[in-house]
Amino acid sequence: MRHTVLAVCFALCSLLANGCSKGISRATAATVLSVKGRVVFGDAERNNFQSVTLKSRIHNGDTVRSSDGALVDLALIPGALAGLSGDSEIKIEELKITKDGNETAGGMRDRTARIRLNRGKIIVLFSPSDNSASQFTIKAREITIKPDSDCLFCVRTEGTTTRVTCAKGNINASAGPQAPVTTAAGYFQQWPKNRTEAVPAADDAAAQIDITESLEAGEQLQDQASGWPNHRPF
Repeated sequence: MRHTVLAVCFALCSLLANGCSKGISRATAATVLSVKGRVVFGDAERNNFQSVTLKSRIHNGDTVRSSDGALVDLALIPGALAGLSGDSEIKIEELKITKDGNETAGGMRDRTARIRLNRGKIIVLFSPSDNSASQFTIKAREITIKPDSDCLFCVRTEGTTTRVTCAKGNINASAGPQAPVTTAAGYFQQWPKNRTEAVPAADDAAAQIDITESLEAGEQLQDQASGWPNHRPF
């Protein structure tokens, strides 16, 4: 009898341990921190759009379009905030969180955000606040951009040209199968490439503007996120 009781206890403990260790993943949605001017979101393939408001929840597969002079600030996942400029378009490819299977603990294990910049300009403030893994990726044409640390950066794509400018921290960017190249604060890269290394923003008027606008937008994003009572729908 004693051996039977021990075996049952061992089995229960194993089940509980497995339940606690198993992560549960689910899709989440971006929250609108602020919006100015005409901004819409929805299914681009069906041309089914609606106006972005402070109550909008923007999900996987949605496309966000801003008209000329408009602005929209989004909380994508905890620690990843983005400001979309006027006459720009992004597609939300994936927003996902993975939590600990133990509902009482509610621990966050992993956060993932993947978006595509189809045209225009976006400024991103990436600053994970805890020890859980946060994965963030922006694609612009053939370029893939990933933060290397807490950072603030700008991505702009116009015509056949894509520019990545880093205002704080470091970012990694690669074109197709090429190895990623790190861009540090105060530098930029542009594709198609005419240089193999990152270029100081001080050498380029447009990059200087990107740095200035990124620093201003970063402060605004941080202020909006901290003052938003329900900005963490995660």
